[in-house]
Amino acid sequence: MPVQTIQGLGALLIGGVFVFAGIEHFVKFAAMRDYLAAQKFPAPAFMLAVGSTAEIVAGFLLAVGIARPFAAVALVIFTLATNVMLLRFWASEEPERQVLRNAFLINIAVIGGLLLAGILD
Repeated sequence: MPVQTIQGLGALLIGGVFVFAGIEHFVKFAAMRDYLAAQKFPAPAFMLAVGSTAEIVAGFLLAVGIARPFAAVALVIFTLATNVMLLRFWASEEPERQVLRNAFLINIAVIGGLLLAGILD
């Protein structure tokens, strides 16, 4: 299988995950907003709406191969911001620390996948 085909499939899969997650955030908007508020996020409803919209738009662009480098960079920035703002394992105690650290590390792997799927040609 050619590398471009594999890269396209990877972009479709990882972009699709972001589209799904963004839509789910809107479906569960009230619960997600309340969670962000409990985490002391500024303007939680606004941040949730903007972040979820970015996930959907950039995820779709990546999945269908439109502006792939731009979409990948946008999702990398979103994922890094999410990691730093929400998955602060260093400020938690066990067992929550381990759960947050694992999610943090998974997101680092997702960033690697975004770089491969969206930036390499």
